[in-house]
Amino acid sequence: MTSTVASLLRARADDDHAGYHFEESVWSWRDVVRESATRAELLRRTRQPGPFHIGVLLENIPEYLFLAGGAAFAGATIVGINPTRRGDELGRDIRHTDCQLIITDAQHEPLLAGLDLGPANGRILRTDSSDYLQRIKDIGAVALPAEDPAPDTTLFLLFTSGSTSAPKAVICSTERMASAGERAAAGYGVTRDDVSYCAMPLFHGNALMACWAPSLAVGATIVVRRKFSASGFLDDVRDFGCTYFTYVGRTIAYLLAQPRTDHDRHHRLRLGFGTEASAQDRQRFLERFGCPLVEGYGSSESVVVIMRTPDTPPNALGRPRLDGGADIAVVNPQTQQPCPFAVFDEHAAILNAEQAIGEIVNRSGGGIFEGYYNNNEATSDRLRNGWYWTGDLAYVDAEGFYYFAGRSSDWLRVDSENFAAAPVENILHRFPGVVMVAVYAVADPRTGDQVMAAIEMAPDASFDPVAFAEFLGEQRDLGTKWAPRFVRLLRDMPLTANNKLNKQPLRTRGWATRDPVWWQPERGDAYRLFTRDDAVELAASFAEHGRSEFLPR
Repeated sequence: MTSTVASLLRARADDDHAGYHFEESVWSWRDVVRESATRAELLRRTRQPGPFHIGVLLENIPEYLFLAGGAAFAGATIVGINPTRRGDELGRDIRHTDCQLIITDAQHEPLLAGLDLGPANGRILRTDSSDYLQRIKDIGAVALPAEDPAPDTTLFLLFTSGSTSAPKAVICSTERMASAGERAAAGYGVTRDDVSYCAMPLFHGNALMACWAPSLAVGATIVVRRKFSASGFLDDVRDFGCTYFTYVGRTIAYLLAQPRTDHDRHHRLRLGFGTEASAQDRQRFLERFGCPLVEGYGSSESVVVIMRTPDTPPNALGRPRLDGGADIAVVNPQTQQPCPFAVFDEHAAILNAEQAIGEIVNRSGGGIFEGYYNNNEATSDRLRNGWYWTGDLAYVDAEGFYYFAGRSSDWLRVDSENFAAAPVENILHRFPGVVMVAVYAVADPRTGDQVMAAIEMAPDASFDPVAFAEFLGEQRDLGTKWAPRFVRLLRDMPLTANNKLNKQPLRTRGWATRDPVWWQPERGDAYRLFTRDDAVELAASFAEHGRSEFLPR
């Protein structure tokens, strides 16, 4: 029998094991199912003609998950609205996904003021209002529906991060979400005895597919936190007895930047699962907190999944999971031919980056990808020539291990040599005191690119340009063109709402920033502070060579 989120919930209807734990309140799974059935009736009573799409603009609170369960029973679609979006961009997300109702609270409702919300104009419910609470009270306990929605009913529209373009809404059916949960529970060993810590945003696939859904599938307890807090993480996992957690992006870097204590290992955590933590941070986390991290490569589209195995090299992603005959390869986008294996020297430096790096592709097609809502162009671009193109760069070694090389926009071309940003970032991350690093291209006055790095140091660390130059000289796997000409020091790296690095504002500003920028006027020079006079001189050089349009804004 095909599992759906509704069927997983229905199986918990008589389960008195703790389901959701939030602050001082606990709901058994029996309570969760009852509350979800009540929300299903609420959604039915508010439904209007058109797509049954409900925009949810809330932090991680139980009401969000009650609404998700209600949508699963009612056949509605939850559109998780990103609260970090603002103004017309926020309105665009809501109109684009045809939300007919927005459910929010007093904290977030002001974000909607004055926006064109399309079908949701004038249709806003506040979960902390007396009206909303009375509606829930009037409905009371209701019986579960006699039948559940069809497995292919869209349960979620999951926005992509939007760090390289306008966010796209990934279609996720109730069957796909349930299947993801069952697969994740088996893969990460989540059992009924686990206590799962959910602090990643619920509008993102990581929190839903890797934390909520597997916990629902096995009846584990879920601890819901309003939003991630690096300083509050350990207190939470101790207080609630958490054993499993998920993370995205730079979460682990921020946890490691917290001051050490004598109690760092006083917890019950057995496993963390996520993406994009560096090899150094994974090892540091294990050594400091005694909890292993399982890394995986994936996305809300769920077409290509790459998992680490015990024999995976430290900086590699792992090998692809070949479900259903999936044919995963790294392909040259121009020739559409597989890239040759990466060749390394004795220091693990890649020698043939320009030839070996290509785009990760599933040549068997889109698999379980259900498309982007209301965006046929983006869907078609993903499924070019019958293949699924991830938009991510990688290279593969002779043993079949994949290495992440960045987004398709992360190519740099210096002195006619092409290379990707991610291997450079991995090296710079070794510099003592670094919390986060981003490498990206800025224009060269004559032709091609120069390498720029943005670095966020730990609060108790400082950047020493002399030590940094010496460090670069000691890195035997640093390519001859890879050393950054510009180094920008930031207090806070720009991130998306799910803690993923957002390079777009960094590229746009380049060296035109009030943050301290160290630079080498010529390759091999000592690093010195970039001044206003330097900016004027550099602008003149761009004008001289007819490349003024490439100056940062």
